[in-house]
Amino acid sequence: MADPRIIHVELDEKSIGWRSADVEQERRIAIFDLVEDNHFAPQRAYPDGYAGPYRIRLETEEGRLGIHIAREDGSHLETLVLALGRFRRPIKDYFAICDSYYQAIRQATPQQIETVDMARRGIHNEAAELLRERLAGKIEVDFDTARRLFTLLCVLHLRN
Repeated sequence: MADPRIIHVELDEKSIGWRSADVEQERRIAIFDLVEDNHFAPQRAYPDGYAGPYRIRLETEEGRLGIHIAREDGSHLETLVLALGRFRRPIKDYFAICDSYYQAIRQATPQQIETVDMARRGIHNEAAELLRERLAGKIEVDFDTARRLFTLLCVLHLRN
């Protein structure tokens, strides 16, 4: 019986640099929300018909995202690799607007915070759609899953 969902997420700690308390909180929330509610269906048919649930490990190296997919018992199924070139601009824009958002939370009016947050959500949504496009034919994900995966991709992109 198919169970197309993620049950565990791990980030490659070698891919991550220092992160602020705000970023660490975003990471924790994204992983929690992702595991709680997601749709993740690799499109490759495995010889034994395995169709979930999945454990994933995300890593970045040399401008590529590796998505290591494993069975529920941890045995490796496959690794998908995505070039990240098309994500450079969305990631840069997302980091910039997140910095503005964190500053606004500390010193702006509620209306200013809402304006910055709307811009942040807009950039996040566009990046999630781009991720869904790049995964098309490889892994089927819903919009919310793509949003949370993009958040984790941003965490992996942080460097000192």
